[in-house]
Amino acid sequence: MKMNTQLRHLDGQLETLLGYFLLSIFQEGRQVKKMCNSKLCIAEFVILIFIKSRMNGASPNIPLYLGKHEIVGVVTKVGTKVDKFKIGDKIGVGYLVGSCNECENCTNDLENYCPGQVLTANGTHSDGTITHGGYSDLMVVNEHFIVRWPDNLPMEAAPLLCAGVTTYSPLRYYGLDKPGMHIGVVGLGGLGHMAVKFAKAFGTKVTVISTSLSKKDEAIECLGADSFLVSRDPEQMQAAGGSLDGIIDTVSAVHPIFPLLNLLKTNGKLVMVGAPEKPLELPVFPLLLGRKLVGGSAIGGVKEIQEMVYFAEKHNITPDVEVVSMEYVNTAVERLVKSDVKYRFVLDIGNTLNKS
Repeated sequence: MKMNTQLRHLDGQLETLLGYFLLSIFQEGRQVKKMCNSKLCIAEFVILIFIKSRMNGASPNIPLYLGKHEIVGVVTKVGTKVDKFKIGDKIGVGYLVGSCNECENCTNDLENYCPGQVLTANGTHSDGTITHGGYSDLMVVNEHFIVRWPDNLPMEAAPLLCAGVTTYSPLRYYGLDKPGMHIGVVGLGGLGHMAVKFAKAFGTKVTVISTSLSKKDEAIECLGADSFLVSRDPEQMQAAGGSLDGIIDTVSAVHPIFPLLNLLKTNGKLVMVGAPEKPLELPVFPLLLGRKLVGGSAIGGVKEIQEMVYFAEKHNITPDVEVVSMEYVNTAVERLVKSDVKYRFVLDIGNTLNKS
């Protein structure tokens, strides 16, 4: 398949690659071609760190590219057996483009927990084919892993396909979506701000928990949170003890869990959606004495992603983003390292490549 993609060299040069770049292989006739609009997030920054490590002599098995896993675009061609989509449809692709389609998870619409899942970027199909994500003007995807994108939902809301469902799914699964509940959200980054928006849309009371007092106005005035706790303030944390029905913890840095467990009511639930690099210490006695639960959640299955997209459309929920061109990608990464971004960058791939 011929398509354009772009590579930003570490010296700053932007190179347009013209050629046959196979993104994914699927059953004959089930694929959908699409024009792409993409997002840059912290997971892709981690991949970029791997790239730099390889260039400094690290393992040659690490792929030398930066992928993309939340993509919104328009269908330009469909396979002969495609019956869900047609040319001109707006569609979205999330974190996965494949799974075994046979295991218990797959048959229960939980492809995100399939042992044979294939990531949209830097994933590997059973035949060894590597997936390259959406930093391209065309992409081929099995129709099963595509969701419809409503016309009145802006294309730059692509982070819904990862940050959105990553916070929507645990709120739904763990029963933290009931009006009148009091929900805590730990961290106010790309995931955290989406958790606040969804929790408020479900009709819950929301308290944002952060180490930084500077985020209080953003949480309450801009995102609509009801209250704010500084997690480093023991008096605030003690005063709020036993007040929350559930907590969505979005923090990816190592942090203490014990103070969070003390915020929960009896039968409260702490759900981890961040991914710290090192293990966290889990105290057992707070769980025993309050019959509290600690759980986790990772993205969502295709059916749930579609449900989330329609919910976001109905309640006018969109991520806060900054749209940039591909020429800006080096600066975007540098700003990402410094946390100098309001939640998410979105790369306008289609217009960038069209200009090239």
